[in-house]
Amino acid sequence: MNKIIIKGLIDEDFLQYKYPSMVVLFPNCTFKCNKENGKQVCQNDALALSPSIEININTIVDRYINNDITKSICFGGLEPFDSWNDLIELIKAFRDISNDDIVIYTGYNKNEITIQIKELQKYSNIIIKYGRFIPNCNKHYDEELGIYLSSDNQYAERIS
Repeated sequence: MNKIIIKGLIDEDFLQYKYPSMVVLFPNCTFKCNKENGKQVCQNDALALSPSIEININTIVDRYINNDITKSICFGGLEPFDSWNDLIELIKAFRDISNDDIVIYTGYNKNEITIQIKELQKYSNIIIKYGRFIPNCNKHYDEELGIYLSSDNQYAERIS
């Protein structure tokens, strides 16, 4: 597989992680947060309406490697785990050229993706931010990510 579908690519981001990151925005989501809250609460709903982009995996990897600013890559967007095959192929390609941190933002809880976590533990320096957004919760500082998260049920964990 050489090409994947994404919603966007940000070459340099300083908000998602404690280190400058490239951010890849994945295109699929079951909108768990909205369903569980009975209303629209997802901050990324508008992203679902934006056009999808077909991009070569090597293009993403080359853009990362040729950027002296980025020190990590973050996968977010809608829901990276709902594009599992593309996610794992991108991680494999990225690991072929770099051991920098990979951060995956997910709305899934840890117990909902145990099979995927086991697969991801084969790769070094993988961090997963778990948990759905719940409105009216307190923000809290996450030590692993080095940023504030929107809901107190959300947390990040280095799995490898």
